[in-house]
Amino acid sequence: MNAGTLSSVTLTNFYLHRIAQLNPELHAVLTVNPDALASARASDAARRSGHVRSPMEGIPVLLKDNIGTAGEPTTAGSLALVNAKSPDAFIVTKLRAAGAVILGKTNLSEWANFRSTQSTSGWSGVGGVVNNPYALDRNACGSSSGSAAAAAADLATVTVGTETDGSIVCPSSANGDVGLKPSIGVVSRTGIVPISHEQDTAGPITRNVTDTAVLLGVLQGSDPADPATAAAQGHTYSDYTKFLNAGALKGARIGIWREGNEGLNTQTDAIFNNAVSELSSLGATVVDPVVPPGLNDIGGPEFTALLCEFKQDINSYLAALPGSHPADLAGLIAFNNANAAREMPFFGQEIFTMAQATQPGSADCVTARQQATSLAQNSINALIKADKLDAIVAVTGNPAWPTDLVLGDHDLIGTSTPAAVAGYPDITVPAGSSFDLPVGISFMGPQWSEPEMIALAYSFEQGTHARRAPQFLPTTPTTDGVNPRPPGSAGSPGAVQAAGANGAARSQSAVPGNAVPANTAGTRAPYGRRS
Repeated sequence: MNAGTLSSVTLTNFYLHRIAQLNPELHAVLTVNPDALASARASDAARRSGHVRSPMEGIPVLLKDNIGTAGEPTTAGSLALVNAKSPDAFIVTKLRAAGAVILGKTNLSEWANFRSTQSTSGWSGVGGVVNNPYALDRNACGSSSGSAAAAAADLATVTVGTETDGSIVCPSSANGDVGLKPSIGVVSRTGIVPISHEQDTAGPITRNVTDTAVLLGVLQGSDPADPATAAAQGHTYSDYTKFLNAGALKGARIGIWREGNEGLNTQTDAIFNNAVSELSSLGATVVDPVVPPGLNDIGGPEFTALLCEFKQDINSYLAALPGSHPADLAGLIAFNNANAAREMPFFGQEIFTMAQATQPGSADCVTARQQATSLAQNSINALIKADKLDAIVAVTGNPAWPTDLVLGDHDLIGTSTPAAVAGYPDITVPAGSSFDLPVGISFMGPQWSEPEMIALAYSFEQGTHARRAPQFLPTTPTTDGVNPRPPGSAGSPGAVQAAGANGAARSQSAVPGNAVPANTAGTRAPYGRRS
């Protein structure tokens, strides 16, 4: 762009055409911004006049549709919010000020996967189900499924997701992306549809660590409306690219977390074992294995706390949100019951009803949060101190499972909880493939250690170059217990496409052919991650 051989208008047009071409199969993008080209033209004019505002100048970015953008609804995937009038989230204001082009909004698991214990990840009442670009019958994982699938398929230069527990790192791993869940407070949550003020954060989802570093430098920053960002002052940077060190693993002490993540899928085990060997060959001192203490005790109090915090935070969000929409959680429950044919044809709202029954601020709620956070922080802090570690490394998750619209999700492995509940950073980077399906490894560290985790992830990325671009296969053969499913069965592209549309059209939609795929009733393992 600086040389004049590429313009933001050219790049934005490229992505608009690519979305039109590929999104009818992926259902990753809900809307495109009608002002995107105007923003690109303004960016090109600024560059020509010598006013480049940041490394994101003129760069097209897609945002998860629970991140507020002025001029169009921010739905969290729910038909209940299609008439809401959300203002720009704080991070959207920062992106615009940096010269980024807001390209559009991505599909997601409705309400960030916090509505039902039986949900299918990637499905929303507004947008249907996101398909994985590596194999279209595979699940894109987590609530940031659309952002991760869009990044992998190159529908934007970078995307932004959100995580409460797993929904940046899991979809990033399943879609061959780099995904960073920052420490709580590094990135403002103002204007983002909440689950919990204790665990929610936005973060980058990109195709490489460099782009993650660039995007984080724009997203970070102090926000008077989000008290958590005050604690991060002095721990954040406007330029994280200065930490990109290909030699960062040399001499680093890396703890290898295996317990609970091995023996479930031999291909995943092989990829992780190879990654551990690569860490060693790149100069790391590998401490293998390590076991974070207290892991089995975190999930119960975490879920109790999240139920309480969701009721409190969603009620506050809705009370301040302009436009026509339910006023509170009770209103959302009533809306879903009144519109069950469109909102609940496949799974219900058990989590909503459990959250409605809580009493935020009660002793039970407060104690649950204290227990969960203390256990999670100790699981990382104690281990790092005892073994003098620079990071803990684990496989992020298993390869993407077939999207099962009858039985729900089939995720076997997930390592997001300690960092998510502690509020500490977690970055996943591609490590290999199983039957053409990506698998990532995660680098986790103590609070405010984003620079170190970015450096280590970059060193691994540059030493392995493990990422492979998606091929948009209709399916992929499996022989290793990753829930094989023949083409044409429930969850395959044939079954999904034949089902047709059943959702309401989005305002300002410029994505042709984005039919809402149907689902069928299902069950799912009890809630534990991927929100």
